[in-house]
Amino acid sequence: MSFSLDDRVLALAGIAQALQQVRRIAETGHSEASVVRTAMDSVFRIDAESPAAVYGGKASLAPGLKVLQGYFNNQNRDDALPRLALAVLQLERRFVREGTTVDKVHAGILRAASQAAELGDSAHPDVLTALGGLYADTISQLRPRVMVQGNPHYLGQAGVVAEIRALLLAAVRSAVLWRQLGGNYWDFLFSKRGMVEAIERNLR
Repeated sequence: MSFSLDDRVLALAGIAQALQQVRRIAETGHSEASVVRTAMDSVFRIDAESPAAVYGGKASLAPGLKVLQGYFNNQNRDDALPRLALAVLQLERRFVREGTTVDKVHAGILRAASQAAELGDSAHPDVLTALGGLYADTISQLRPRVMVQGNPHYLGQAGVVAEIRALLLAAVRSAVLWRQLGGNYWDFLFSKRGMVEAIERNLR
């Protein structure tokens, strides 16, 4: 099955959107609930019928698509965000090669999905704590580690740290999807114009 650049852009938007929330929480201690919920839902939709369905539709990815649009138009105001994204893409390469870790993550996601179903909210604090703990016990042990900088006051709070880790798990999930859709670093070098056009199409 072949996938288009439009599909790959959606996965990149998923990464950007999750990491934008990571940056927001690390700096302010607060997140945007609807965006976090989209990220958590994407973790649980393992067998979605399309890339858009992973995120509940293209409209749910508008914040991430706008982040990408700003990046390609040199309007990105957060230099830490591209660095975080690169670290996540590098971590994804290591993660998919670690079969035991992949199995542990898959099992943990299924447990958290049942918890989310019982609570009726994929972004419930208990679910975020479970997914954050899963990330800490598995993917976070791999190298290179993703280092998040921010306000020490907030980064010292257990709930904030758990939410950040849960969002990093969502970012890795989107990175895996991007690779599965044929994404690679050459896209950024040779398909920039096409990616900008794909972003604009997905924002319509």
